[in-house]
Amino acid sequence: MTSAGMQIHPIRTEADHEAAVRRIATLIGAAPGSVEGDELEVLAILVDAYEAKHHAMDAPDPVAAIQFRMEQQGLSRKDLAPLIGSRARVSEILTGKRSLTLGMVRRIKSGLGISADLLIQASPNRTGSAYRSHIARKAQPANSKIVNRKAVLHVREQMSKA
Repeated sequence: MTSAGMQIHPIRTEADHEAAVRRIATLIGAAPGSVEGDELEVLAILVDAYEAKHHAMDAPDPVAAIQFRMEQQGLSRKDLAPLIGSRARVSEILTGKRSLTLGMVRRIKSGLGISADLLIQASPNRTGSAYRSHIARKAQPANSKIVNRKAVLHVREQMSKA
């Protein structure tokens, strides 16, 4: 697709991805419907498709979601006691020694606004050795900053849906 200086092509490599992201940064703020706005929209779609295929990520575990929300709201472990139980129970949950109960999930969902879908997943700390072996075998992505940023964005997206 070529139009008045717009050079769009499929994103096949990390170099293509980085170039597209740099171009998007220069196009941010372009007027919708303009040549630059159209280029921005097409590049965003291409980058999103590339990242979905090459930088796929799993949903965060329940403990990570709770800790992220605690950090966002400036909460301490003590602040979680009304939602989870005693301070000892909060500690057990946050260290992965104990799983969330249905009642805890309901209270955390209403109190912190975290999606129940995130809270009912098995925490990596509570799963068997097969899961840990699988994680150990997975290679670290070449660009871990992108993956970490995407994980934060995914948590925010899930929490905003709650």
